Amino acid sequence: MTLALGCIADDYTGASDLANTLTRAGLRTVQTIGVPADDLALPEVDAVVVSLKSRSIEAGLAVSRSRAAEKWLRGRGARHVLFKICSTFDSTDAGNIGPVMDALRADSGEAVVLVTPAFPETGRTVYQGNLFVGAVPLNESPLKDHPLNPMRDSNLVRVLARQSKTQVGLVDLATVTRGAEAVRTRLAELSGKGTGAAIIDAVFDRDLETIGLVAAQHRLSVGASGIGLGLARALVSTGKVKSAAGSGGADAAVGGPAACLAGSCSQATLQQIANAERVMAVLHLDQDRILTGADEVQRAIAWAKPRLADGPLLIASSATPDQVAALQARHGRDAAGHAIEQAMADIAENLVKSGVRRLVVAGGETSGAVVDRLGIPGFLVGAEIAAGVPVLRAVGAEAGDMLLALKSGNFGGPEFFADALGLMR
Repeated sequence: MTLALGCIADDYTGASDLANTLTRAGLRTVQTIGVPADDLALPEVDAVVVSLKSRSIEAGLAVSRSRAAEKWLRGRGARHVLFKICSTFDSTDAGNIGPVMDALRADSGEAVVLVTPAFPETGRTVYQGNLFVGAVPLNESPLKDHPLNPMRDSNLVRVLARQSKTQVGLVDLATVTRGAEAVRTRLAELSGKGTGAAIIDAVFDRDLETIGLVAAQHRLSVGASGIGLGLARALVSTGKVKSAAGSGGADAAVGGPAACLAGSCSQATLQQIANAERVMAVLHLDQDRILTGADEVQRAIAWAKPRLADGPLLIASSATPDQVAALQARHGRDAAGHAIEQAMADIAENLVKSGVRRLVVAGGETSGAVVDRLGIPGFLVGAEIAAGVPVLRAVGAEAGDMLLALKSGNFGGPEFFADALGLMR
């Protein structure tokens, strides 16, 4: 295997988003869960997205796992590696974006690294170094109340500088609009001043294409799926890869019962759950009962099993931001998050043992816990359900043939669960 592009994603739903973007842009792509074992049979592809669950763990552990992934990708011929982060730059002042970027930059020998979470297609833009979610700055969006990584500063130069050991500069939109050569000149200027990372503005898709042309000539970049789109288009347009079409059977029918799990507390997911109640059976879990040892998992399984033959169902641990804040105050943020993730993983494991072969999961941390529990080493990327969310066909799963959809909390339209199941036959 000789890869045109290697990618390291800091969570599973973000990895699916990126893999979907690369596939749509014409790259044959596989998403793996963790660094692949040497005996995992992978098809011949242009790009591999290594999914890590490293966004909110201790920074040193995130660094070591990311370095192991980069070593594997470089060993398969990847000249360029993209460290894929969330399009809302989810992180704290302790990391993990900065520490991982610093380590990968040192390992790759890169002088200056381009960084942008911009992805205009999903409403994420960067202007003068400030990240916008739709029409509002990041710190005014619902992400200011994220249960794990509340984002209270929209200026990414400041945010990244608080995490990184290197100086952080800016490549502004005026420079980007002048084209790739102007960006290269600005990077050389920053590098000459000792700057090791540069936030780069992007407001339109054409900005991503300019960024991709520049980034593809470097060994490392950091950003969301938008920069992945730019890199893919650069690789195709310069003839580094031949554009491929189709999903290669990744979304062929598997049949059997279907279920949805929702752990995200985003406004988008809460609305999607409410809409799902019109078309399928929905069970809302009691978060306090999960935290206090009451057997909420067994209650969910007992509720679900007799209903699986009647059609899709949904089990949700989601709650409003106020309810989440109160739960965290009573039990602690980390303890609450871990207990709920593991409860959802327990439920998923039991559903699969009961015959579920089509599974939709909402929420990045929830998706990570579920996929880990199911022991799925990788996915082929299939049809797009919504922007950033593809159908995934499990590769090497212990349970056999399965279709999954893993969605970040804020992704998908109002009828996402029904839309996903409509494509997962």
